[in-house]
Amino acid sequence: MRRQFRRVLVAAATTALLTTAATPAATAAQAAGVQHGASRYPAVVDGHAPSLHPEGATWDPAHRRFLVGSLRHGTVSAVRPDGSVRTLVDDPGTIVSVIGLHADAARGRVLLANGDNGVGLRSSAATTGRLSGIGAYDLETGRRIFYVDLAAVAGDGGPHFANDIAFGPDGTAYVTDSRAPIVYRVGVDGRASVLLRDDRLKAAPDGYGLNGIVYQDGALLLGKYDDGTLWRVPVRRPAELRQVRLTGSAGVPGALAGLDGLLAGRDGAVLGVTNGLGAPGRDAQVELRSADGWRTARTVAVHASADPAPTAVTAGPGGGFYQLSGRMDLLFAGTLSDSFVLRRI
Repeated sequence: MRRQFRRVLVAAATTALLTTAATPAATAAQAAGVQHGASRYPAVVDGHAPSLHPEGATWDPAHRRFLVGSLRHGTVSAVRPDGSVRTLVDDPGTIVSVIGLHADAARGRVLLANGDNGVGLRSSAATTGRLSGIGAYDLETGRRIFYVDLAAVAGDGGPHFANDIAFGPDGTAYVTDSRAPIVYRVGVDGRASVLLRDDRLKAAPDGYGLNGIVYQDGALLLGKYDDGTLWRVPVRRPAELRQVRLTGSAGVPGALAGLDGLLAGRDGAVLGVTNGLGAPGRDAQVELRSADGWRTARTVAVHASADPAPTAVTAGPGGGFYQLSGRMDLLFAGTLSDSFVLRRI
């Protein structure tokens, strides 16, 4: 009996010792699992979907996922960590090609810019080079919340192409038009107006002018694709539009030609990409900073892109940033691709 009792005591002590020793490791493993779940996307997401050709991408922090828009199909898809996709938004009677894309998790919606440059399955002679719109869709269901015909808001009967979107702190969306020297303002209720119309932002005939846009300290920074210039417009005083004087390597004429998507980075920086799809640019990532409220700006980093024809920069998991290559180079050359890449930068 005493021997049996002694065996029980030894077993209990051993179990307690093993449990105590295992606790830190188990806690660390659990923490690693949580951390792994929080940043489950790899540094390079090799996306794959039949001829998706995404031009815009955004991070949805509410659902911890990337969303990409299809230039070819006119849809918005959620991207899984393994690169497979699930269609979230499909509005075939309205959306021809998804260009810019921006998630507004605070309001449970994603906004997309609708344009037509003639390479979509839904392209037509009536909409190519003339379509400009913005749609808001529910982040859970993909259901349409509102859609605005921005070409009708412009009211000039000319060429139009909605390109990129930025949000102000109150949820107001600002949209660039690449075929007209216009920036639109769209309230959270879908009411739209022209914020700015200025011929200094005009593109060459059949070219692309305004492209990337980002909100910084009460002003919008606008990237002009064809000549690589950067412009600042105070939201409350749009008539005070001014070109940002670029210094450093960006100050060389044409250095930022092909300036495409823009994004607010860390500590006041602005991140962007350049490409040579429709301008004499190179495939690169750039980082710009300013010490005077974007009256002037300097290039602090330029890196050659690891992937061809990057078109967007987006936030990502863990406070990181990712660059999108949707193989627009192949699409514009008449070759379809089933691959795209989101790469951490």
